[in-house]
Amino acid sequence: MFEAAGRWFTPDDTGASYEEHLSVPDLSLGTYCLAAGATDTQTPHDEDEVYVVTSGRAKFTGGDRTVDVSAGSTFFVPAREEHRFHDITEDLTVLVFFGPAEGTRSS
Repeated sequence: MFEAAGRWFTPDDTGASYEEHLSVPDLSLGTYCLAAGATDTQTPHDEDEVYVVTSGRAKFTGGDRTVDVSAGSTFFVPAREEHRFHDITEDLTVLVFFGPAEGTRSS
């Protein structure tokens, strides 16, 4: 059981924080929190991702598509695709699933 998964926790001084809950060879799970007004500075990952927004409001751009996101929004980001959250109007909490586990593929 992952009791803290998908729950808001206070980000660091940058306004963004990530907490990993599980990492096995083929999958990892974490919670990504971004404060309202924060800048998402993530860079593309070598692994595929699924995002599930559990709270907050923002926009998300992946590739050439921008969408509004809020609690319940669920979407896929292929490996190495440029992507980021922006225009964060309410503190954002996101479950992040990596397949295989984050950091296990080499570019």
